Amino acid sequence: MTGSTDLSAMLAIVDSDARTHDDIFTGPPLSTPHGRAFGGQVLGQALAAAGVTAPEGRELHSMHGYFLRPGDSEQRMTFEVARLHDGRSFSTRRAQAYQRGEVLMSLIASFQTPSEGLEHQEAFDVASIAQPEDLPTVWELYGHLADGGRASWMLNRPFDFRYVESDSMLRVDEPKASQRVWLRSRDTFEGNQLQHSAALAFASDYMLVEPILRRHGIPWATPGLRAASLDHAMWFHHPFRVDDWLLYSLETPTSQGGRGLTFGRFHDRSGRLVASVAQEAMVRRPEG
Repeated sequence: MTGSTDLSAMLAIVDSDARTHDDIFTGPPLSTPHGRAFGGQVLGQALAAAGVTAPEGRELHSMHGYFLRPGDSEQRMTFEVARLHDGRSFSTRRAQAYQRGEVLMSLIASFQTPSEGLEHQEAFDVASIAQPEDLPTVWELYGHLADGGRASWMLNRPFDFRYVESDSMLRVDEPKASQRVWLRSRDTFEGNQLQHSAALAFASDYMLVEPILRRHGIPWATPGLRAASLDHAMWFHHPFRVDDWLLYSLETPTSQGGRGLTFGRFHDRSGRLVASVAQEAMVRRPEG
């Protein structure tokens, strides 16, 4: 079986050898059907590693990263963290993911001591949107494909995704440049806010290509379709739990040159904006 529902295990970062280098860590692999490491897993583990080195009490508030090379989904990854700066309120860390001596991804993350300041947010009515309890699970939609390992990567994700609009796995019912999806971890997820933020970064990468494909009426099941994350930026605004439902609203303003841009926002059930994300991805149709 590919995939895993054990989110805690996926984000379990291990100090590889504290006796020789305090800032080298390793993380477990996440098997995929195509053999390439999943970008969200790399992001989540890199953020977890960076957070281990941050001063106590400072929370992750932003990250910016680039995916440089594809990784092997059957091999553990090594994460090297550089302590770039520790100021009075902010700490900055660079985390790089390695396999076989090559850098797969490089990110910079910033951590802040909680403080008071100006606050505002656009009004957002979550109650007007179909609620997750009223929407079908992926297993209810595609569980019949589980025999023989078909669709296992989709069915065995560590997150429960429920589409407000129809999904775009096998077909696109309505081509448009936006979509909304409720998500939460499939199991109770313990840990501090850093670990919940790392888990949300993990989850965010599953969906960011979908609005680009949906806009052009292209389902995931299109033979020969190629897509890969190029870069990823994320901002964390308020505390949240990844095992409580979050509404993931996505839109793509543009695609060109084999690349597409997507923005996403996460609201909790009270309507509070807890995190934002942006990503550019490579998308190539079979004839391209």
